[in-house]
Amino acid sequence: MRLLLDTHALLWWLSDDKRLGSNVRQLIADPGNSVLVSTVSFWEILVKVRVGKLRADVQECWDTIEQQGFMVLGITRQHLGTLAGLPLHHRDPFDHLLIAQAIAEGAALVSDDPTAREYPVQIVAA
Repeated sequence: MRLLLDTHALLWWLSDDKRLGSNVRQLIADPGNSVLVSTVSFWEILVKVRVGKLRADVQECWDTIEQQGFMVLGITRQHLGTLAGLPLHHRDPFDHLLIAQAIAEGAALVSDDPTAREYPVQIVAA
């Protein structure tokens, strides 16, 4: 199974936050699954750090996901094409692009965002 972590799911995983359910923890830890982390999430984290809404070390996050064997997903033309065709149920540009990436990559989006369910994307509840 291919899993794309929403930004909050990534942060919960990295901080061992109990809001991340045990079922999804098992999916993320399963070496048979591919775990994707988008550069969009790093961008979102960095923006929130810069405006004082979040305390995080982006380099440490990056290093940790690489050590754990997660794949970093860049933004491609295909992702943007998918994004262009999506309805605007979601106003958050980061989440909107993550949803488009999950659709384009055939990945399940690991998220606790109820608005994501309005899109044609497989959701794994965080």
